[in-house]
Amino acid sequence: MNLNENVTRAGRILSRPFSLGGLTLPNRIAMAPMSRYFAPDGVPGSDLAEYYARRAAGGVGLIITEGTYVDHPSAGSSDRVPHFFGEKALSGWAGVVDVVHQAGARIVPQLWHVGATRNFGSTPAPDGIGPSGLGLTGEPAGRAMSQTDIDNVIASFATAAADAERLGFDGIELHAAHGYLIDQFLWAGTNRRDDGYGGSLAARVRFATEVVAACRAAVSRSFPVIFRLSQWKVDNYTAKVAETPDELERLLVPLAEAGADVFHCSTRRYWEPEFEGSQLNLAGWAKKLTGRPTVTVGSVGLNKQLMADETPDDPIAAESIDGLLDRMERDEFDLVAVGRALIADPEWAAKTVQGRTHELVPFDSGMLATLH
Repeated sequence: MNLNENVTRAGRILSRPFSLGGLTLPNRIAMAPMSRYFAPDGVPGSDLAEYYARRAAGGVGLIITEGTYVDHPSAGSSDRVPHFFGEKALSGWAGVVDVVHQAGARIVPQLWHVGATRNFGSTPAPDGIGPSGLGLTGEPAGRAMSQTDIDNVIASFATAAADAERLGFDGIELHAAHGYLIDQFLWAGTNRRDDGYGGSLAARVRFATEVVAACRAAVSRSFPVIFRLSQWKVDNYTAKVAETPDELERLLVPLAEAGADVFHCSTRRYWEPEFEGSQLNLAGWAKKLTGRPTVTVGSVGLNKQLMADETPDDPIAAESIDGLLDRMERDEFDLVAVGRALIADPEWAAKTVQGRTHELVPFDSGMLATLH
């Protein structure tokens, strides 16, 4: 493929607008949520606003912010992760929204409760909480949630959703991936409850559906609710919430019925099939099973091994943007979220769409030390 053909194809596929309810995106490229730890005392400042605005100005259609703690004592433990509560933090987020909109993009906050992965003994709460008081390796961690805990956490998510709409955000994303609280309820490895929130898959999805429904009720109908899910967990890349397409359908359909408008499907490599017998990835299966729009993510734009378990001949080194365009042209999914490649180069979107890939700045882990 010559350069002019690539420009035409990338521009035609990635630059298509996308509409959902009251949200219209200028293109199909999203910035993936990535924790940066540059919010002292939980307050996003002008440096964080400028960081997001640079990606918006560089051609990203939708900014999905890093995870932000909801207003619950056990939501998280880092004083460098932005809060989504309190006058100072919310005022800071209003500033972020303004500059991103001025740069031409849309923006949603990712709402987060880490659950039993919380660092125990840290302030403001002494313990983490989870569905069964178990960590991701099955060891005791924190305490099992009571019904009061469950109700309070759901209310915290709903309050954050309402605040997001009030501040002028364009939707919300619920972080239900990677082994954090909502995912801890979904996964049998951390959910050993014997009440209405545990046991069968239908029971394990109940907490997530109640969070989705509460957020949907707290915002206008045209305000999108994005649900981010994954099979893998932090330090457990082989974990599975759903072992088969049928199990995935029984997981996702109740969430769609509860009010999830979009499924953001986190995988480590977007080109890998999710189940045997089909080339569809997780986002492809989610769209096929629910009819809802989906976002794919996973090593987009990376060209070298970055993880300890990636060998020199790992397929990540050979994957090009052409494979992504092939899948998008087949409507396997609707949007693509780009992570570390956008940390490296704020203009990744524009350069890719315009065929200027020879100008792309490659990612290096040293870049995480600053808000470039």
